[in-house]
Amino acid sequence: MKIPSAIARRRAQACLLSAVLAVALIVASAAGVRAQDPVRPDDPPYETELMRLAEILGALHYLRPLCGAPDGSLWRDQMQALLDAEVQDGDRKRRFIERFNQGYRGYSSVYRRCTPAAETALSRYVEEGGALIRNVTTRYNR
Repeated sequence: MKIPSAIARRRAQACLLSAVLAVALIVASAAGVRAQDPVRPDDPPYETELMRLAEILGALHYLRPLCGAPDGSLWRDQMQALLDAEVQDGDRKRRFIERFNQGYRGYSSVYRRCTPAAETALSRYVEEGGALIRNVTTRYNR
């Protein structure tokens, strides 16, 4: 039996740690665990949903190109369209941008290449983002 070298053991540990972090991110995301901005009295009733959508757009902006989609700046452009349509207040705009960046950084710190876990997260985010958009437009459309 050959004993693995210290380098091989460290690589294996790093891979295991990456897998654990990826699973933790997916589980936390599915459970809705994320930093919450306090709801302010002047925020619209759908603020929580839009903040979550901003976070999803940030994650998609990182994950889709990583997994080979030729999206370019599509998801950043979608975020800009959301800001243009919904946000006039500077503080509120900052909160939306922070959530977008949080979604982006959450995956850029874990994934350097597309993995099955990244593809799973990607498909869940596309599904959740679509559901959020349908819910907000159905419930609050004038």
